[in-house]
Amino acid sequence: MRSTVRLRILITCGVLVAAGVGGWQLLPSDEGRTDPVPVGTTDEVTSLDPAGAYDAGSWAIYSNLYQSLLTFKPGFTTPTPDAAESCKFVGDKLTTYQCSLRDDLAFSNGRKVTAEDVKFSFDRMLKIKAEVGPAPLFPTLKNVVADGLTVTFNLSGRDATFPLKLATGAGSIVDRERYQVDTLRQDNAVDGTGPYVLKEYKPGQSALLEPNPKYRGALAGTGRPVLVKYYKTSEDLANAWKSGDVQVTHRQLPPSFVEGLDTKSGTRLTEAESAEIRNIVFNTRAGSPMGTKAVRQAVAAVLDRPAITTGAYKGTVEPLYSLIPQGFVGHSTAFYDRYPAPDQAKAKKLLKDAGVQTPVHFTFGYRQDATYKAETAEIKKQLEETGLFEVKVVEADWQSFQKGYTSGAYDAYTVGWLPDFPDSDSFTAPLVGTGNALSSGYSSKTVDKLITDTQQYSDRSRTTRDFKVIQDEVSKDVPLLPLWQKNDYVLATEAVGGSQNLSDGTGIWRLWELSWI
Repeated sequence: MRSTVRLRILITCGVLVAAGVGGWQLLPSDEGRTDPVPVGTTDEVTSLDPAGAYDAGSWAIYSNLYQSLLTFKPGFTTPTPDAAESCKFVGDKLTTYQCSLRDDLAFSNGRKVTAEDVKFSFDRMLKIKAEVGPAPLFPTLKNVVADGLTVTFNLSGRDATFPLKLATGAGSIVDRERYQVDTLRQDNAVDGTGPYVLKEYKPGQSALLEPNPKYRGALAGTGRPVLVKYYKTSEDLANAWKSGDVQVTHRQLPPSFVEGLDTKSGTRLTEAESAEIRNIVFNTRAGSPMGTKAVRQAVAAVLDRPAITTGAYKGTVEPLYSLIPQGFVGHSTAFYDRYPAPDQAKAKKLLKDAGVQTPVHFTFGYRQDATYKAETAEIKKQLEETGLFEVKVVEADWQSFQKGYTSGAYDAYTVGWLPDFPDSDSFTAPLVGTGNALSSGYSSKTVDKLITDTQQYSDRSRTTRDFKVIQDEVSKDVPLLPLWQKNDYVLATEAVGGSQNLSDGTGIWRLWELSWI
């Protein structure tokens, strides 16, 4: 396994020279502005309750408002204690994991944190089992035992990746006196122990975060106040940048905007090689046209990825031909090996041999955004030009789109994915395991067994063969179709320091790194 996800920081020297800025000015000043740093993003928050969301926008805010027992330091793939003093597997079976809590933790309301709060947080997450929640991340978690400041996790099978999962937003610790055990919290309030407290929240508009004076954990200190502004589309975010409404932008700027960026005086661009991917997901349930494997294979046989990446995305993304992206153990080109080039004749034969009448009519859902609209239009064009498919596209805002695909309203839909943790398991179990987070309905005993096999090794290099076999099986069954992998961009003005540390391409949002210069 790679020791880190590669990181490339592009701070253009010409920008600093043109602006007359010395390198020392990238560091925060102890004097000057005290107003919040405005940060813009299109990643919406599905729920402020960590039991209720499993998406990039929600988890980005969780890492600032809540603590998990473990966390990841920038550039490291091994988790380090955060709310915990220490954690370890008990014995060599990898079925019992134990953590000792710090003894100086308190929720923002002042109540002392105990192991019972940790147990409560996991128990309620698994009990609520929200449709778009993180419960699918813990299929091996049998029960949690609390004793004073000691928390013991008992697993149903070997799982070397369990510590990595604890370090994600799914491991967020909540106050058991402020959250109901069987329902999600609806009051848009937060009671956590993270480096920030939520001072004001306007759903879909903004979140005002202020440093939490009670925070104790892996960070040496908390940051400056931050105002996160949420935008419906990438075009809205680009306009907010141009007008000066935000001084930092992260996820997602329009490809044409990124392509045409001119790093003029006062602008800094940070680019990280990212693990963000995007897939076409198929509703494999009986009753959907995509419930027939030959139909999914036929789509895979005619899809032209380069036309999508150079058209809708202006070359800001790269074609992806595997379930696991580049930079992770077991990455392969399984889909390229099986479907090396668009082949209409192959697709026609697949459908004919399966007795499928053409054209195949199906619905295709996507999240509202000009870039995704262009992407979907290209996919529709490619498929319909073969004469084998008739595609009805359905555009929806983020909340409606989530409800749509989780309820099976679409036959196919596009979903982006960021790894929950820096391991290939984050691209297998949640995406193609039984009960997966994509709500595809896909289930394969072969794939499930292989996923379980990969989880038994602490030495992750020993998983390479199994991960490659998983990808080969997925390329045969096609429950999803990889589209692209992209880099991660952060744009900031010269007035803001620390923007180069906001993201390392793994999905963790380090707002505490931002400051006024």
